[in-house]
Amino acid sequence: MRIYFFSVLLLLLTSCGVARVNYDYDNQTDFTSYTTYNYFADMETGLSQLDEKRLMDALDATLGEKGFMFAEEPDIFINIKSSVFKSQQGNNVGVGLGGGGGNIGGGVSIGIPVGGPKLTRELQLDFVDSNKDMLIWQAISESPFREGDTPIEKQEKLQAVVTKIFSKYPPK
Repeated sequence: MRIYFFSVLLLLLTSCGVARVNYDYDNQTDFTSYTTYNYFADMETGLSQLDEKRLMDALDATLGEKGFMFAEEPDIFINIKSSVFKSQQGNNVGVGLGGGGGNIGGGVSIGIPVGGPKLTRELQLDFVDSNKDMLIWQAISESPFREGDTPIEKQEKLQAVVTKIFSKYPPK
């Protein structure tokens, strides 16, 4: 049981460290005045229905911890966009051949890619003020993505990304 606990803890810690998050917000906004939220009805998240439910469950739990309540007429509407793309390969092995004699020299070198391309999931959350119909906060995260993950792994990774995203909300 201890091994399982430490394995899950290690997975969460490594997942949190890998996601990169960029933030942007309206610095004239008083974020303490917002207490209720809902999702846009016509959201096109780019996620499967199961992943969308996992993400929304993680968002609901995290927003609840931050003091938000789900409401039919909210202060904030949330929009979610997601996409998966292949990131560029960063590892190469260089092979070179050179020679020379006298005052003449020359060489040839090539780079051989190692490993395959990596999949990255970009997740964008937009907070829109429902009264002003204006974007007030945005977070865009990039994290590694693997299509063969189990449902539990997907849930843990999405929760870790959501936790990382809301680590700097509200902005100070």
